Amino acid sequence: MTTDLKIGQLAKQVGVNIETVRYYERLNLLGPTSRLPSGYRLYNREAQRRLRFIKNAQALGFTLHEIEELLDLRVSSTARCGDVQRTAEAKLKHVEAKVRDLQALARALRSLIRDCRAGQPTDRCPILQSLEKNERRENHGNRNATR
Repeated sequence: MTTDLKIGQLAKQVGVNIETVRYYERLNLLGPTSRLPSGYRLYNREAQRRLRFIKNAQALGFTLHEIEELLDLRVSSTARCGDVQRTAEAKLKHVEAKVRDLQALARALRSLIRDCRAGQPTDRCPILQSLEKNERRENHGNRNATR
């Protein structure tokens, strides 16, 4: 009895779309173990583990390029855990920077919401006025950059 799976079975077991599996194949992140004479792709347990690895790495915020690097480290005979740790530390720094940016956005939105007076007409709405000011600044900066 074979343990190989067709693409639909693999996708279902790991919880991804068939097109996702095909996309990963185009990126050379994943490949079928073999093909049936009919052309159906077959995947073994290692392909299933690899697909789960990709999905779990994405859940941690790794990009497909970073995942490719992690997969290479996973199969390299010379790679060490420290190599993987450095990749994870770089990702953590990136995530922490994003968190700081999102916290700054949240503070700005809280401030605008606090300044808002629900009964005012929209031409006095501080949220709308702020958005207009930011848009003008960006457009002004873009005009200067193209001159």
